[in-house]
Amino acid sequence: MNYLVTGGAGFVGSKIADKLICQGHQVVIIDNLSTGYLSNINTNATFIKGDCSDINTISKLNEFAFDAILHIAGQSSGEVSFEDPVYDINSNTVSTLLLLQYAVKKGCKRFIYASTMSVYGQQGDQLCFSEKDLTNPLSFYAVGKLASEAYLKIYSAIYGINYTALRYFNIYGPGQNLVNLKQGMISIYLKQLIDPSFDKITVKGSSDRFRDFIYIDDVVSITTGFINQQASFNEIINIGTGKKTTVSELLALLKQHTGIEKPVEYYAGTPGDQFGIYADIHKLNNLYTAPLEHIERGVRLFCKNALGVK
Repeated sequence: MNYLVTGGAGFVGSKIADKLICQGHQVVIIDNLSTGYLSNINTNATFIKGDCSDINTISKLNEFAFDAILHIAGQSSGEVSFEDPVYDINSNTVSTLLLLQYAVKKGCKRFIYASTMSVYGQQGDQLCFSEKDLTNPLSFYAVGKLASEAYLKIYSAIYGINYTALRYFNIYGPGQNLVNLKQGMISIYLKQLIDPSFDKITVKGSSDRFRDFIYIDDVVSITTGFINQQASFNEIINIGTGKKTTVSELLALLKQHTGIEKPVEYYAGTPGDQFGIYADIHKLNNLYTAPLEHIERGVRLFCKNALGVK
Protein backbone atom coordinates (compact mmCIF):
# COMPACT_ATOMS: atom_id res chain seq x y z
CA MET A 1 0.00 0.00 0.00
CA ASN A 2 1.07 3.60 -0.60
CA TYR A 3 0.64 6.16 2.15
CA LEU A 4 1.25 9.88 2.60
CA VAL A 5 2.31 10.90 6.10
CA THR A 6 2.49 14.62 6.76
CA GLY A 7 4.67 15.75 9.64
CA GLY A 8 6.83 12.69 9.19
CA ALA A 9 9.89 14.40 10.69
CA GLY A 10 8.06 15.11 13.92
CA PHE A 11 7.51 13.07 17.05
CA VAL A 12 4.23 11.34 16.16
CA GLY A 13 4.45 11.43 12.37
CA SER A 14 7.91 9.87 12.23
CA LYS A 15 6.84 6.97 14.47
CA ILE A 16 3.77 6.35 12.32
CA ALA A 17 5.87 6.40 9.14
CA ASP A 18 8.36 3.98 10.70
CA LYS A 19 5.57 1.57 11.61
CA LEU A 20 4.08 1.63 8.13
CA ILE A 21 7.46 1.08 6.49
CA CYS A 22 8.17 -1.77 8.92
CA GLN A 23 4.90 -3.35 7.75
CA GLY A 24 6.19 -3.24 4.17
CA HIS A 25 4.29 -0.22 2.86
CA GLN A 26 5.56 2.62 0.67
CA VAL A 27 5.55 5.99 2.45
CA VAL A 28 5.92 9.57 1.23
CA ILE A 29 6.62 12.18 3.91
CA ILE A 30 5.98 15.92 3.83
CA ASP A 31 7.50 18.10 6.53
CA ASN A 32 8.68 21.71 6.68
CA LEU A 33 11.21 20.86 9.44
CA SER A 34 9.98 23.76 11.58
CA THR A 35 9.84 21.55 14.67
CA GLY A 36 10.76 18.16 13.23
CA TYR A 37 14.21 16.84 12.43
CA LEU A 38 15.71 15.42 9.26
CA SER A 39 17.24 12.66 11.39
CA ASN A 40 13.73 11.44 12.29
CA ILE A 41 12.84 10.66 8.68
CA ASN A 42 13.04 7.00 7.75
CA THR A 43 15.63 6.47 5.04
CA ASN A 44 13.22 4.17 3.19
CA ALA A 45 10.64 6.94 2.84
CA THR A 46 10.37 9.45 0.01
CA PHE A 47 10.80 12.88 1.56
CA ILE A 48 9.37 16.15 0.30
CA LYS A 49 10.49 19.21 2.21
CA GLY A 50 7.70 21.75 2.26
CA ASP A 51 4.66 23.17 3.98
CA CYS A 52 1.30 21.42 3.57
CA SER A 53 -0.43 24.80 3.44
CA ASP A 54 1.60 25.73 0.34
CA ILE A 55 -0.02 24.78 -2.96
CA ASN A 56 3.44 24.43 -4.50
CA THR A 57 4.25 21.69 -2.00
CA ILE A 58 0.98 19.87 -2.65
CA SER A 59 1.61 20.04 -6.42
CA LYS A 60 4.71 17.88 -5.89
CA LEU A 61 2.35 15.03 -4.94
CA ASN A 62 0.76 14.88 -8.38
CA GLU A 63 3.10 12.11 -9.48
CA PHE A 64 1.94 9.87 -6.62
CA ALA A 65 -1.21 7.89 -5.90
CA PHE A 66 -2.04 7.05 -2.28
CA ASP A 67 -4.28 4.50 -0.65
CA ALA A 68 -4.57 6.78 2.38
CA ILE A 69 -3.45 10.18 3.63
CA LEU A 70 -2.42 10.50 7.26
CA HIS A 71 -2.38 14.21 8.05
CA ILE A 72 -0.32 14.38 11.25
CA ALA A 73 1.48 17.66 10.55
CA GLY A 74 0.39 20.85 12.24
CA GLN A 75 1.29 23.54 14.73
CA SER A 76 0.50 21.78 18.00
CA SER A 77 0.78 24.38 20.75
CA GLY A 78 -2.12 26.38 22.11
CA GLU A 79 0.34 28.93 23.48
CA VAL A 80 2.08 29.39 20.12
CA SER A 81 -1.27 29.79 18.35
CA PHE A 82 -1.76 33.10 20.16
CA GLU A 83 1.66 34.31 19.06
CA ASP A 84 0.98 33.71 15.36
CA PRO A 85 -2.67 32.82 14.67
CA VAL A 86 -2.26 33.18 10.90
CA TYR A 87 0.49 30.57 10.81
CA ASP A 88 -1.63 28.39 13.07
CA ILE A 89 -4.70 28.46 10.80
CA ASN A 90 -2.53 27.78 7.76
CA SER A 91 -0.81 24.90 9.49
CA ASN A 92 -3.91 23.27 10.96
CA THR A 93 -6.75 24.15 8.57
CA VAL A 94 -5.56 25.44 5.19
CA SER A 95 -3.26 22.42 4.99
CA THR A 96 -6.23 20.11 5.55
CA LEU A 97 -8.26 21.80 2.83
CA LEU A 98 -5.44 21.55 0.31
CA LEU A 99 -4.91 17.88 1.10
CA LEU A 100 -8.64 17.18 0.83
CA GLN A 101 -8.73 18.90 -2.55
CA TYR A 102 -5.75 16.78 -3.60
CA ALA A 103 -7.52 13.63 -2.35
CA VAL A 104 -10.58 14.44 -4.46
CA LYS A 105 -8.45 15.14 -7.50
CA LYS A 106 -6.47 11.90 -7.18
CA GLY A 107 -9.34 9.69 -6.03
CA CYS A 108 -7.89 8.92 -2.59
CA LYS A 109 -10.84 7.90 -0.41
CA ARG A 110 -9.14 7.47 2.98
CA PHE A 111 -8.04 10.37 5.19
CA ILE A 112 -6.86 10.19 8.81
CA TYR A 113 -6.57 13.49 10.65
CA ALA A 114 -4.68 14.33 13.84
CA SER A 115 -7.13 16.45 15.81
CA THR A 116 -6.94 17.33 19.49
CA MET A 117 -8.68 17.15 22.84
CA SER A 118 -8.34 20.95 22.97
CA VAL A 119 -11.55 21.27 20.94
CA TYR A 120 -13.53 20.49 24.11
CA GLY A 121 -12.14 23.47 26.01
CA GLN A 122 -13.31 24.10 29.56
CA GLN A 123 -17.01 23.61 30.27
CA GLY A 124 -17.99 24.35 33.85
CA ASP A 125 -17.17 21.51 36.22
CA GLN A 126 -17.05 18.85 33.50
CA LEU A 127 -13.78 16.93 33.52
CA CYS A 128 -14.38 13.91 31.27
CA PHE A 129 -15.45 14.37 27.65
CA SER A 130 -16.88 12.04 25.05
CA GLU A 131 -17.10 12.60 21.33
CA LYS A 132 -20.80 13.45 21.74
CA ASP A 133 -20.08 16.40 24.04
CA LEU A 134 -20.23 19.99 22.90
CA THR A 135 -17.01 21.66 21.85
CA ASN A 136 -15.77 24.96 23.25
CA PRO A 137 -12.30 25.77 21.86
CA LEU A 138 -10.33 28.25 23.96
CA SER A 139 -7.29 28.67 21.71
CA PHE A 140 -6.74 29.49 18.05
CA TYR A 141 -5.09 26.09 17.79
CA ALA A 142 -8.29 24.35 18.89
CA VAL A 143 -10.41 26.50 16.57
CA GLY A 144 -8.30 25.45 13.59
CA LYS A 145 -8.49 21.79 14.47
CA LEU A 146 -12.25 21.91 14.95
CA ALA A 147 -12.66 23.69 11.61
CA SER A 148 -10.73 20.89 9.93
CA GLU A 149 -13.06 18.32 11.47
CA ALA A 150 -16.00 20.21 9.94
CA TYR A 151 -14.33 20.26 6.52
CA LEU A 152 -13.74 16.51 6.76
CA LYS A 153 -17.45 15.91 7.34
CA ILE A 154 -18.39 18.00 4.31
CA TYR A 155 -15.83 16.32 2.04
CA SER A 156 -17.12 12.95 3.23
CA ALA A 157 -20.73 13.84 2.46
CA ILE A 158 -20.03 15.38 -0.94
CA TYR A 159 -17.01 13.48 -2.27
CA GLY A 160 -17.17 10.17 -0.42
CA ILE A 161 -13.89 10.52 1.43
CA ASN A 162 -13.80 8.21 4.45
CA TYR A 163 -12.17 10.19 7.22
CA THR A 164 -11.24 9.47 10.81
CA ALA A 165 -10.56 12.42 13.11
CA LEU A 166 -8.44 11.35 16.06
CA ARG A 167 -8.76 13.67 19.04
CA TYR A 168 -5.36 13.00 20.53
CA PHE A 169 -4.99 13.73 24.22
CA ASN A 170 -1.49 14.36 25.65
CA ILE A 171 1.01 12.18 23.82
CA TYR A 172 4.41 11.48 25.38
CA GLY A 173 7.32 9.07 25.16
CA PRO A 174 10.81 8.43 23.78
CA GLY A 175 11.62 10.57 20.77
CA GLN A 176 9.57 13.55 21.92
CA ASN A 177 11.19 16.92 21.27
CA LEU A 178 12.86 18.08 24.50
CA VAL A 179 13.98 21.37 22.94
CA ASN A 180 10.51 22.79 22.37
CA LEU A 181 9.43 24.20 25.74
CA LYS A 182 6.01 25.32 24.50
CA GLN A 183 4.58 21.93 23.60
CA GLY A 184 4.26 18.68 25.55
CA MET A 185 3.80 18.91 29.31
CA ILE A 186 5.89 15.85 30.23
CA SER A 187 8.70 16.69 27.82
CA ILE A 188 8.86 20.30 29.07
CA TYR A 189 9.22 19.26 32.70
CA LEU A 190 11.62 16.41 31.87
CA LYS A 191 13.90 18.74 29.93
CA GLN A 192 14.08 21.21 32.80
CA LEU A 193 14.73 18.39 35.24
CA ILE A 194 17.57 16.61 33.44
CA ASP A 195 19.28 19.63 31.86
CA PRO A 196 21.82 21.15 34.30
CA SER A 197 21.37 24.58 32.67
CA PHE A 198 17.98 24.76 34.42
CA ASP A 199 18.19 25.32 38.17
CA LYS A 200 14.46 24.81 38.67
CA ILE A 201 11.30 23.52 37.01
CA THR A 202 8.97 26.26 35.85
CA VAL A 203 5.29 25.35 35.80
CA LYS A 204 2.70 27.56 34.14
CA GLY A 205 -0.51 27.04 36.10
CA SER A 206 -1.60 25.15 39.20
CA SER A 207 -0.10 21.92 40.53
CA ASP A 208 -3.65 20.54 40.61
CA ARG A 209 -4.05 20.84 36.83
CA PHE A 210 -4.33 17.47 35.13
CA ARG A 211 -4.20 15.75 31.79
CA ASP A 212 -4.86 12.38 30.17
CA PHE A 213 -1.44 11.14 29.03
CA ILE A 214 -1.18 8.48 26.33
CA TYR A 215 2.05 6.71 25.37
CA ILE A 216 3.46 7.16 21.88
CA ASP A 217 3.52 3.43 21.02
CA ASP A 218 -0.21 3.17 21.75
CA VAL A 219 -0.92 6.19 19.56
CA VAL A 220 1.03 4.70 16.67
CA SER A 221 -0.68 1.31 16.96
CA ILE A 222 -4.13 2.87 17.16
CA THR A 223 -3.56 5.28 14.29
CA THR A 224 -2.09 2.76 11.88
CA GLY A 225 -4.61 0.12 12.91
CA PHE A 226 -7.51 2.37 11.97
CA ILE A 227 -6.36 2.88 8.37
CA ASN A 228 -8.30 -0.09 7.06
CA GLN A 229 -10.74 -0.57 9.93
CA GLN A 230 -14.11 0.30 8.44
CA ALA A 231 -15.72 0.73 11.87
CA SER A 232 -13.55 3.83 12.29
CA PHE A 233 -14.61 5.40 8.99
CA ASN A 234 -16.26 8.81 9.27
CA GLU A 235 -15.86 8.84 13.03
CA ILE A 236 -14.37 11.23 15.56
CA ILE A 237 -12.52 9.24 18.22
CA ASN A 238 -10.89 10.24 21.50
CA ILE A 239 -7.34 8.85 21.76
CA GLY A 240 -6.52 8.80 25.46
CA THR A 241 -6.42 6.43 28.42
CA GLY A 242 -9.47 7.62 30.32
CA LYS A 243 -7.29 8.39 33.34
CA LYS A 244 -6.12 11.70 34.75
CA THR A 245 -2.71 12.61 36.15
CA THR A 246 -2.13 15.89 37.99
CA VAL A 247 0.92 18.10 37.53
CA SER A 248 2.09 17.29 41.06
CA GLU A 249 1.74 13.54 40.45
CA LEU A 250 3.62 13.88 37.17
CA LEU A 251 6.48 15.83 38.72
CA ALA A 252 6.80 13.20 41.47
CA LEU A 253 7.06 10.45 38.85
CA LEU A 254 9.68 12.35 36.86
CA LYS A 255 11.80 12.97 39.95
CA GLN A 256 11.43 9.35 41.01
CA HIS A 257 12.51 7.89 37.68
CA THR A 258 15.36 10.33 37.01
CA GLY A 259 16.66 10.43 40.58
CA ILE A 260 16.97 14.20 40.22
CA GLU A 261 15.54 16.73 42.63
CA LYS A 262 14.96 20.38 41.72
CA PRO A 263 12.73 23.10 43.13
CA VAL A 264 9.47 23.88 41.33
CA GLU A 265 8.12 27.38 40.79
CA TYR A 266 4.57 28.06 39.69
CA TYR A 267 3.50 30.96 37.49
CA ALA A 268 0.29 32.10 35.81
CA GLY A 269 -1.11 29.84 33.12
CA THR A 270 -0.90 30.53 29.40
CA PRO A 271 -3.78 31.97 27.30
CA GLY A 272 -6.38 29.39 26.33
CA ASP A 273 -4.95 26.68 28.58
CA GLN A 274 -7.33 24.14 30.09
CA PHE A 275 -7.28 23.35 33.80
CA GLY A 276 -8.08 19.70 33.44
CA ILE A 277 -9.54 17.20 31.00
CA TYR A 278 -9.54 13.47 30.41
CA ALA A 279 -11.10 11.20 27.82
CA ASP A 280 -14.20 9.11 27.76
CA ILE A 281 -12.80 6.18 25.77
CA HIS A 282 -15.84 3.96 25.35
CA LYS A 283 -15.73 4.43 21.57
CA LEU A 284 -11.99 3.72 21.44
CA ASN A 285 -12.42 0.57 23.56
CA ASN A 286 -14.98 -0.74 21.09
CA LEU A 287 -12.50 -0.35 18.24
CA TYR A 288 -9.14 -1.06 19.87
CA THR A 289 -8.85 -3.81 22.46
CA ALA A 290 -5.13 -3.96 23.24
CA PRO A 291 -4.11 -2.75 26.74
CA LEU A 292 -2.77 0.80 27.01
CA GLU A 293 0.52 1.70 28.67
CA HIS A 294 0.24 2.78 32.31
CA ILE A 295 1.54 6.27 33.04
CA GLU A 296 4.08 5.10 35.61
CA ARG A 297 5.78 2.64 33.27
CA GLY A 298 5.51 5.03 30.35
CA VAL A 299 7.21 7.83 32.27
CA ARG A 300 9.92 5.43 33.44
CA LEU A 301 10.66 4.38 29.86
CA PHE A 302 10.69 8.00 28.72
CA CYS A 303 13.07 9.02 31.50
CA LYS A 304 15.44 6.13 30.79
CA ASN A 305 15.53 7.06 27.12
CA ALA A 306 16.14 10.73 27.84
CA LEU A 307 18.98 9.85 30.21
CA GLY A 308 20.49 7.35 27.77
CA VAL A 309 19.94 4.44 30.15
CA LYS A 310 19.46 0.98 28.63
